[in-house]
Amino acid sequence: MITTTGLTKVYRSRGREVTALDGVDLHVREGEVYGVLGQSGAGKSTLIRCVNLLERPSSGTVTVAGQDLTALAGRGPRAGRELRRARSRIGMVFQHFNLLSSRTVQDNVELPLEILGLSGKERSRKALDLLDLVGLADKAKAYPAQLSGGQKQRVGIARALAGEPKVLLSDEATSALDPETTRSILGLLRDLNRQLGLTVLLITHEMDVVKTVCDSAALMRDGRVVESGTVTDLLATPGSELSRALFPVSGEASGADRTVVDVTFHGEAATRPVISELARTYNVDVSILGAAMDTVAGRQVGRMRIELPGRFEENVVPIGYLREQGLQVDVAGTAPAAGTAGAPAAEPVPAPAKQQIEEGAK
Repeated sequence: MITTTGLTKVYRSRGREVTALDGVDLHVREGEVYGVLGQSGAGKSTLIRCVNLLERPSSGTVTVAGQDLTALAGRGPRAGRELRRARSRIGMVFQHFNLLSSRTVQDNVELPLEILGLSGKERSRKALDLLDLVGLADKAKAYPAQLSGGQKQRVGIARALAGEPKVLLSDEATSALDPETTRSILGLLRDLNRQLGLTVLLITHEMDVVKTVCDSAALMRDGRVVESGTVTDLLATPGSELSRALFPVSGEASGADRTVVDVTFHGEAATRPVISELARTYNVDVSILGAAMDTVAGRQVGRMRIELPGRFEENVVPIGYLREQGLQVDVAGTAPAAGTAGAPAAEPVPAPAKQQIEEGAK
């Protein structure tokens, strides 16, 4: 539904160049909720504004619903008729609502319908239907100043849906809201995604947003996408930065000759007592250093950092057992042996040892 290829945006000011996007390739499938994460300055907001051509890319292409928007942009600063028509099928939800304070809630929702040339009666009917859809039917005659932050954002979502878009872009739509309101807005976006078949592209810096509603995600850094994929695939990918960020666990080895292992649970394995089975099967003392569990895309997922007695070479078989149970296992490291003061608390796993993990239970 949304594809960017080699997307680059360079800002020029006073003889300086700043690259906000550096060859971004992104593919958002029809009907999914896709989250783009990154720290401030990573290029997230520039990316979403390039998707609907509010920002003109320096190079690369943007295709939405099979239509190349960059080919419609032309060379002038103003959008042509064809680009404006294409934009009308792309809804946009802003971080700070962008409501007109002099207009009622209903009038704010009717604004894009006025631009589209609908009659007053048709605008009124459609606006009231949309307000009912977002749970604000009783606020039609209120003004933005009379609404809470969450209610204002619901008005912004209703306005974004006025043109019956197939794509909804959300630029940090929940970052100004409290946690409870954030959950209600995310629930609304997920409901709209399912009811209307909307494809939603979310820009966020909040990991909880991805865990709550996203089917797929991408991590941006310095204007580039450094990691992307479905959330479930990322959680099963060894060394995934997004996986570690979504389910952070910590804890250091408690003493010499101890092995620290990060275990990712998902699917059926998340509900099984795998760690206690490991302890009984191999008569090994397992210490839990940290754990995080949540529901992602309707599935229970979690990560756990455990400590096993002995160095890595002594734990190849137990680690292989965990992998056989369908778990993702990453060896965080081993504590230094006694008498090696000043050695690092964790050491990289040598290549032959990694191969042993693959073959540990054979």
